[in-house]
Amino acid sequence: MTGTGGMPVAAAMACAGTAAWLMSDRDAAARRARLLCAGGVPAAGPWTGEKARAGWRRVRGRLRPEAWSLVAGAAVALLGASVVPLLLGAAGMPLLRRVRRAGVADRERERRGDAVIALCGALAGEVRAGRQPGEALLNAAHDSGGLGGARPAVLAAARFGGDVPDALTDAARQPGAEGLVGLAACWRVAVDRGAGLAAGLDRLEGALRAERDQRADLRAQLAGSRSTAVMLAGLPVLGLLLGTALGADPLRVLLHSGPGLGCLLVGGVLEGVGLWWALRIVKGAETA
Repeated sequence: MTGTGGMPVAAAMACAGTAAWLMSDRDAAARRARLLCAGGVPAAGPWTGEKARAGWRRVRGRLRPEAWSLVAGAAVALLGASVVPLLLGAAGMPLLRRVRRAGVADRERERRGDAVIALCGALAGEVRAGRQPGEALLNAAHDSGGLGGARPAVLAAARFGGDVPDALTDAARQPGAEGLVGLAACWRVAVDRGAGLAAGLDRLEGALRAERDQRADLRAQLAGSRSTAVMLAGLPVLGLLLGTALGADPLRVLLHSGPGLGCLLVGGVLEGVGLWWALRIVKGAETA
């Protein structure tokens, strides 16, 4: 493997194919057709700075964060003249995709929780203004957007005299919208027993805000631990860079020798397990 140039050529071809796919404009034909139908002529001017920036933004929009794993693997494969880093980069894409989706889900959960808090405050204000609960819920949901993806079912129940508490309970099954269970309880008590809905909503909003602030404070306290774990995980990369700077050629040892491949395998497994365990501890503290 070391004496042949097949592996570097294959890695270079893979990099070229990836770059060509990313730079290709799949919508060019559709845009050209729209211009011709509208009587316009597609511009064929020079590659200006604005066009370059637009092309780079288009490439960044297409290139998912997990795709950088493949790009980094291809770069190391070219430097080390081995296909192993390219395979490792491709294997890391599903893991990074899972991490990205988990981050998106967390942000969506936080956004939905903030919307529920805003709904409680707006609904309390509408009730104090003298509106009936159904009309107040319609106005508050329209102003705050606090029902998220479950708005149609809850609003239909409020508009046509349906079972609003049951609709709110169903909407509370979405991650981050658990506070709607408390809203359903306040609604049921106010309608069935004639209790003050605004007072209950104020207490519910205060409790939800306190819980959100507590989670934010805990997340801020654990940010240092998470950053430390990620920094420690990057130390092997720093060691490889230092070895390369000193002329030791660690990539040749790791990728083109039996003991080096064994060390790479064992070190990669230990690195992954250690990072997973450290982040699991931090996540467990956040959940608790």
